Amino acid sequence: MVTRRFPEGFLWGGATAANQVEGGWKEGGKGISVSDCAHHNLDVDVQNFKKQNAITSKDIETALKTDDESLYPKRHGSHFYHHYKEDIKMFAQMGFKVYRLSIAWSRIFPNGDDTQPNEEGLKFYDNVFDECLKYGIEPLVTMSHYEPPINLTLNYNGWYSREVVGFFETYAKTICTRYKDKVKYWLTFNEIDSMIRHPYTTGGLIEDRFPGIEWEQVIFQAMHHQFVASAIATKICHEIIPGSMVGCMLTKLTYYPYTCKPEDVLKAQQDMRGTYCYSDTQVFGEYPSYLLSRFKNHGVIIKKESGDDKVMKDYPVDFVSFSYYMSSCSASSTEDLDVAAGNTITGIKNPYLPSSDWGWQIDPIGLRISMVDLYDRYRMPLFIVENGLGAKDEVKEDGTIDDEYRINYFDVHFKSMLDAIEYDGVECLGYTSWGCIDLVSESTKQMSKRYGFIYVDCDDYGKGTYTRIPKKSFYWYKNVIESNGEYLFK
Repeated sequence: MVTRRFPEGFLWGGATAANQVEGGWKEGGKGISVSDCAHHNLDVDVQNFKKQNAITSKDIETALKTDDESLYPKRHGSHFYHHYKEDIKMFAQMGFKVYRLSIAWSRIFPNGDDTQPNEEGLKFYDNVFDECLKYGIEPLVTMSHYEPPINLTLNYNGWYSREVVGFFETYAKTICTRYKDKVKYWLTFNEIDSMIRHPYTTGGLIEDRFPGIEWEQVIFQAMHHQFVASAIATKICHEIIPGSMVGCMLTKLTYYPYTCKPEDVLKAQQDMRGTYCYSDTQVFGEYPSYLLSRFKNHGVIIKKESGDDKVMKDYPVDFVSFSYYMSSCSASSTEDLDVAAGNTITGIKNPYLPSSDWGWQIDPIGLRISMVDLYDRYRMPLFIVENGLGAKDEVKEDGTIDDEYRINYFDVHFKSMLDAIEYDGVECLGYTSWGCIDLVSESTKQMSKRYGFIYVDCDDYGKGTYTRIPKKSFYWYKNVIESNGEYLFK
């Protein structure tokens, strides 16, 4: 029998984001971010992504008048700010080779437009990276993961303003210079394509602040500014940190035609282009012709400055990272068809797939399809930086957590990932499971939607001891990493 293993040097690990795990929202000189002003909506259907993420200027005003953490869960997260040593030690016990995390922009530049960085914030991440390196864990750092300082929304209208590109350039120079000896792998913006779906958390955009301007125009102008800022950050990183690798980060939305009817096939193709246009821009360094056609047909006019096209062309990304949670179906008409929820979209339900408690359809083969599609398209290394199952976990009387359902989820996804590498020739640098320790869910702002291998004793209102408890999956993942995947076939 042939032994199946992942390639030598494969980077196994887990992923979190500062806005969902850190807490300490007013400690260490940190400023307030857009996520600190995001109210949870526990009275809204968890499968209604649009309503879960609706936000207005009035909502921000209300948030800024209170220090409440029970209604604003991103403010407490999982208390990583105070537990990072314990958490990283537990990651090391699982055998992590890499830990994907983000730097909170507002912890370094509290208002975003500050002239000098916050030294206490810089020191915090020094300590976090040192702790990782102590255990031989490679940090994979996202520069911006749904965390623009709220000041940039209130006084600049977020990424719609060209000035924010300059602020981000200063931020990128600061963190690359500070951590040049500690961080080799970087991502610029988390799911840069999400500007189109939740523009507030990604771009600091609030629709009611743009009267008389087409919303699509606002979103794509902000998107352009992030594309330029990403290219500038890539340039900075390469110049300051020789040998560094900078990736883009894409929400991998995979669509199947609901039927073989040509109209459904065409709709699926168009939906896929709606995903690829963002990574196409960052990999090839220019807007694809089909996106330019969309701009023209929709009357979107991108305002550029001299040099924008050149910096985008000269500094494309080094690898493509992506999140993958589910697939969807496309049809020319959704009449009489069931609809499935998801982390980013509402799509047509695939009758051949099971769904999670939150309506996300589980499709491990779709991960293989996604990897093949991305690698064939770009012919550059991939990195799976988000994948996992949000579920309701229960602590038994003996203090254990039997999450066999999570093990089953990862088992089939890991095997599909290895199939893509071994049988389809896909080059994949590594894999980081999403929410390797329980955190506040982005889509629903819940703690009770748990992803982690490590349980955090905290409820949806922030009440609890924040004690860390390894789940059954903790020990299973340890065996997978230790054997470099061979354990999957025992």
